[in-house]
Amino acid sequence: MSTLATLPTLLFLDTLFEFLRPSTLAGVAVEGLSLAALYVMITAGLSLIFGLMGVLNFAHGAVTMLGAYLGGLVTVLLVGGATGDPVRFLAFFVATLVAFGALAALGGGMEIALVRPIYDRPPLYQILLTFGVTLILEEVARIVLLFYGIQPISDWQDALATRPAVLGEGIGVAGVAVDGLELFQILFGILTVVGVWAFLTRTRYGLYVRAGSEDDEMLAALGVDVRQVFTVVFALGTGIAGAAGVLLAWDPSWAASVPLAAETLLPAFVVVIVGGLGTFRGTVAAALLVGVTDAIMKWWFQNYVEFTGLPEITVFLVLVIMLIVRPQGLYGVSEVGGH
Repeated sequence: MSTLATLPTLLFLDTLFEFLRPSTLAGVAVEGLSLAALYVMITAGLSLIFGLMGVLNFAHGAVTMLGAYLGGLVTVLLVGGATGDPVRFLAFFVATLVAFGALAALGGGMEIALVRPIYDRPPLYQILLTFGVTLILEEVARIVLLFYGIQPISDWQDALATRPAVLGEGIGVAGVAVDGLELFQILFGILTVVGVWAFLTRTRYGLYVRAGSEDDEMLAALGVDVRQVFTVVFALGTGIAGAAGVLLAWDPSWAASVPLAAETLLPAFVVVIVGGLGTFRGTVAAALLVGVTDAIMKWWFQNYVEFTGLPEITVFLVLVIMLIVRPQGLYGVSEVGGH
């Protein structure tokens, strides 16, 4: 009995020693940073919209899903039979711009036609409205996919074939083999953070956003068209989500699929709540926390417990612990949403 009792302990120690190896820690760190970068891209728009407008946009995940399909479609059409990596990189960036522009226009129209009339109503109206928009967008996507005979819907991965070869191969970094796509995701996440930070702190509209999140009535009294600011922020937020979807279409662990709407919405809300509602700095910090935690748990559950369904649970465990220890989040404020 004592020998049997020591087997789990020995297995745990062996796994711990393997985890503490520099190469393992480096690999987990890179994966954690890549996940954090994806979470930042997915949640940046959600954080901006709630920070200024106080709107919990449940259609955010559906917009990301549309971005994945639209970006994948544009990439496939542009690449065609081309095989060179430069062409594929160029096609990807063009697809990103197209997805950003198209979904920013969709978001702006959604804010004007649907969200604006219910600003003065209880938050439940906004939740029900945006959730209904999610259902509509998902069903429209299914109808289009069925009409064009793309089956099964969840396995649509044509855009994956356009991924540059260098991103699909292991790349040696400091003696550690990492997926080139992970490095690309980290780079794109950094660009997203820098871009949003520059928009908020170095542009006039960014000043309006920060002022409006504190007191939109005073902003309006100073002659600023607050409704136009709301529209621009909603469009920018949905555009960023669409651009994030293009990158997810390249990632085999996500890929373009209708369920991607729910798969991205849940961790997005976890990150926003853990970081603190209405603060972009908190969103970045929470994305790092959740991404690294997710990567660590994935490694342990795949190498020790050998049950791959549990890592997703740990993401929500982080949320539960945060709500108990610090309900307002890492950088939460007492009140958000200027209107």
